[in-house]
Amino acid sequence: MSRLTVTAKGQVTLRKEFLRHLGVAPGQKIEAQELPGGRIELRAARPVGDISSFIGRLAGKSQKIATLEEIEEAAASGWAEGE
Repeated sequence: MSRLTVTAKGQVTLRKEFLRHLGVAPGQKIEAQELPGGRIELRAARPVGDISSFIGRLAGKSQKIATLEEIEEAAASGWAEGE
C-alpha cells in the first residue's frame, strides 16, 4: 500500500503508476465515489456528451479526427449520454 501526502490546500497527487493503472492520461477526468468505512473508489471518467459529436469526427465533419484508440474506447463504453 502506498501513502500519499495531503497538501495544505487539501489536494493529493496520484502517482504515475496509479494513473497508468486507471488508463488516465493528462487532461482526462477521474470519477470518485465515497464508500462506507472512509473508503473512496477512483475510476477513469467516461466521455460526456452525445454520440453525434463523436460520429462527426468519423464522418470528417470536424477538424479533429478520431484515433483508433478513441473509437475503441467509445465502442467499449457504450457511449450513453448522461452516464
